[in-house]
Amino acid sequence: MLVIIKNNYEEMSNEAAKIVADRLRKKPDLVLGLATGSTPLGLYKELIRMYKEEGLDFSKVTTFNLDEYVGLPPTHNQSYHYFMYENFFNHININPRYIHIPHGMAKDVDTFCDWYEKRIIECGGIDLQILGIGANGHIAFNEPGSSLGSRVRIKTLTEKTRNDNARFFASMDEVPKYAITMGIGTVMDSKEIILIANGEKKANAIKDAVEGPITGMCPATIVQMHRKVYVLLDKEAASKLKGDYVDSWEAKVFS
Repeated sequence: MLVIIKNNYEEMSNEAAKIVADRLRKKPDLVLGLATGSTPLGLYKELIRMYKEEGLDFSKVTTFNLDEYVGLPPTHNQSYHYFMYENFFNHININPRYIHIPHGMAKDVDTFCDWYEKRIIECGGIDLQILGIGANGHIAFNEPGSSLGSRVRIKTLTEKTRNDNARFFASMDEVPKYAITMGIGTVMDSKEIILIANGEKKANAIKDAVEGPITGMCPATIVQMHRKVYVLLDKEAASKLKGDYVDSWEAKVFS
């Protein structure tokens, strides 16, 4: 694990983008795992800039998103399909055939989950997975108590998660109760992981994930077991860590 602490959100996002760009330049047909939410927006913004100003090429990239709400069509403005196209895919030269996002309107969700898991394997596995972290330590929609060996599946969302997301919907009744998500085991199969977090609200979760015991009650702690994970933080998110850490991914000092 390499923990990298930057001064602010913009620096953190740009540092994460440097890692993605480095891997993409070395492997043009990179298989990239993607996350939604506010945290990766700065990363996506910087990658878009690199595409427009530096010629970073996404034409051969294959992507797999972590999750999607069950019951929301791709055109819904709160679906993760909509989010990814609005904030990333519409602004780069990615081939739509190579984009994979869980299908929240699947008629047979279990069969779709099995297909999604197999499709990742068919594409050679995820080379680099982008992760955020919830205030309760969840990664993707793997809530506290999730199996650390879980695969792609449907998950019931906790009331806390639904309440946290309620601000994006007209009423609580509209907030989805279920989501399709990559499992923790699926995430851990990735060759490399970038976990990004910013803000004081994430400080406790980051302290547990980086320095706490590995437990299903804080799913993000499992990244301690990964062979190559970068944890990118701003100073606020890192404020409760006790260890000594670096300020650049190029240090490459994994502990």
